[in-house]
Amino acid sequence: MNFRLRPAVVLTLLVVLGITFHNFTLPPQHEPSKAPPSTDLPTTMVLNTNRYGKVHNAHLQSEVFMKTDWKELGFPKFDEELELALRNQLRVLENSNFKDGQKVGNLRLTYGQLKETLEILLQRVKDDPGALSQYLNAYQAWGADRKGNTYFTGYFTPVMEVSSVPTEKYKYPIYAYPKGLAAEGKLPTRAEIDGEGALKGMGLELAYASNPLDIYIMQLQGSGYVKFVDTGVQRLFRYAGENRHPYRNIQRFFQYRDDIRIGNLSLSGINRYLKQNPGMIDSVLFFNPSYTFFTQSSGLVKGAGMVPLMEGISVAADDNYFPLGSVLLAAFPVIENGVVIRHEFKVLLPQDVGGAIRGAGHLDVYCGIGKKGQRKASSIHHYGQLWLLLPKDDTRVALNEQ
Repeated sequence: MNFRLRPAVVLTLLVVLGITFHNFTLPPQHEPSKAPPSTDLPTTMVLNTNRYGKVHNAHLQSEVFMKTDWKELGFPKFDEELELALRNQLRVLENSNFKDGQKVGNLRLTYGQLKETLEILLQRVKDDPGALSQYLNAYQAWGADRKGNTYFTGYFTPVMEVSSVPTEKYKYPIYAYPKGLAAEGKLPTRAEIDGEGALKGMGLELAYASNPLDIYIMQLQGSGYVKFVDTGVQRLFRYAGENRHPYRNIQRFFQYRDDIRIGNLSLSGINRYLKQNPGMIDSVLFFNPSYTFFTQSSGLVKGAGMVPLMEGISVAADDNYFPLGSVLLAAFPVIENGVVIRHEFKVLLPQDVGGAIRGAGHLDVYCGIGKKGQRKASSIHHYGQLWLLLPKDDTRVALNEQ
């Protein structure tokens, strides 16, 4: 049987079916919410400073660390070098003996907070700098003058020639740590060690150098590469301890002497002066009673955090204020012809300590190896700003929800 629907009937059926299907459609599917686009933060900071980078008319801080609004700050570009440095810093933290509840200035911190800061930077800030203000707080250190001006210097790894036996040229000993003597009590001063031979005959000589100032410079830097001229072997001499006498900067020796005129008080300037006045070497060096000992090693230069130091990122700091494994944001001085022309934001990582680095107002930035590293380190004696980065109180919850 042929069955044909009239057009009007067909139209009516289509309308009814459309209404029916409309009433039984699936609930609307919402697209996943997209993260807000990455926000580029300023990478430089213009401050009203003097030629050395000190901020004019800065206000006194009432506490060692004070919170700063992120609207006033910036952040450097997150590149592969910074990512590697932050991953290394996780190892520094693991190697540290940081205790939960440890007092750091006016703050009490936990191991978890320091680790969380690193994880936030690697997991969140790497892809979205705008996440900084969402997950982290920045606490400005009161610096060298309690007005936020932090003093930056540089250090490097020297390279020097030595001999395994004393000769007419190589006659100044480099000593290993005297464990036996240390167990008995107080260790001798620099003058007693180098001037009176207090360690002579104990079998502690690692090598012999041709210039006592070269040894002094290596002691200041904490390590150095040595090449044995008699064997051709190259070794790394690493920090092994100190004699626990107070550190005194030999620059002050010249500042206290009205009869001595020296235009450049950098290590290179002092070196030139002592070459011209060799009879003054003992008087100058013995002014500093502190003495550093070494141990033979190999491989890359490592600091107290036991990871390879990275140029321009690794710093030596007083770990009473900037613990090994913590993360610092700096407005670092950009220097041109000895004058600070602006400041750029840098992440600095405490991975080393030093006898001359004390307090919340001084950081020593690692500058590399040999003459190049020395030139760069010698050029840094200027001021900037510094912040300790820590997670916000609700950050852990936010991370766990992802």
